[in-house]
Amino acid sequence: MKITWESLVPSCCISENPKPKPKQSKLVTKQSSFQRISVSDFSGSTISEDLSISLAGSNLYVFSVQELKVITQNFSSSNFLGEGGFGPVHKGFIDDKLRPGLKAQPVAVKLLDLDGTQGHREWLTEVIFLGQLRHPHLVKLIGYCCEEEHRLLAYEYMPRGSLENQLFRRYSVSLPWSTRMKIALGAAKGLAFLHEAEKPVIYRDFKASNILLDSDYNAKLSDFGLAKDGPEGDDTHVSTRVMGTQGYAAPEYLMTGHLTAASDVYSFGVVLLELLTGRRSVDKSRPNKEQNLADWARPQLKDARKLARIIDPRLEGLYSEEGVQKAALVAYQCLSHRPKARPDMSTVVKTLETLKDYKDISTMTFVYIAPADQHKQSPQRELLNKRNTNTKTPHKKLTPNSPLHNDFHRA
Repeated sequence: MKITWESLVPSCCISENPKPKPKQSKLVTKQSSFQRISVSDFSGSTISEDLSISLAGSNLYVFSVQELKVITQNFSSSNFLGEGGFGPVHKGFIDDKLRPGLKAQPVAVKLLDLDGTQGHREWLTEVIFLGQLRHPHLVKLIGYCCEEEHRLLAYEYMPRGSLENQLFRRYSVSLPWSTRMKIALGAAKGLAFLHEAEKPVIYRDFKASNILLDSDYNAKLSDFGLAKDGPEGDDTHVSTRVMGTQGYAAPEYLMTGHLTAASDVYSFGVVLLELLTGRRSVDKSRPNKEQNLADWARPQLKDARKLARIIDPRLEGLYSEEGVQKAALVAYQCLSHRPKARPDMSTVVKTLETLKDYKDISTMTFVYIAPADQHKQSPQRELLNKRNTNTKTPHKKLTPNSPLHNDFHRA
């Protein structure tokens, strides 16, 4: 028997019992109120029509494949932004003539790769969650396309890309300490919103590549394909197959498949460690004991001297020692192997809120070396120079990349 894509994935357009359909609105229009729906609420045969009805009130637009081709210049390679487990992502631009009420704006269009690691269910999960959840620290889903075998998603465009690219990209300026804490706080607020929703959501795939940044480095969570509704009633967890990314997943989830909000808290701790150390969650190029970031770094987070040795050297000492110690303590608590010992995300947010006011103050001592004066010096300057020669201070130059390298030397 020949197996086709259509036999595996519910058609967006064809019902098992064809009936005349009213003309579909190009905008999922508002209704007075709705109760949040789940993936399990969809039986399968008429996904597109069911979504339009169920997501009324979400203001999602329903695009055609042809419209998204026009928006992205036929998915031109010049507009290619990247590719993940779902598929390739292209930049596009919506003009104000495309749909009434839809403002002109740049967008990111994600196309499901039929041979990729994710599929229709992940696409549907993304539409359902982002179609109903709105928050300043969740990426905004503008619309979707479900046409024959095609599955596409159109999001607001995030000009600075992912945290992973900003933090680990070679030959780029290192993120300042204050910016790193701003990103951590924004991501924490996004997770707290999900966990404290009337119907809680477990994100399940919190990692640096899923944190997107706007032009002002405001963090927004993206890629909800693996998200799950949290436990309800007397249930303490959600049992599910283990999915996620190596290095970020909580140990109890890997061992049992039991998913809780505390699983997301652990993943947040790993990302906070990446911001502190400038290291990836898993790095096979490092010595064996240092390859898993959480295992290697956590024992050093509560010792001030050890902590100073693992902070990202690209910060060049430009951070608040007190701020670093507080952030390290948050990471230490989030990475506890006992889920109940981890803080909830609202507590994490409160702690990180206090860190945004810490300035990027150098933790090192600098000595200013005045340039040689070609002209005759005053008696006062001659006396000062004599005193300076009697007190020699060894120093070495800062690296050329240091913002303080001009006329400064590190003691």
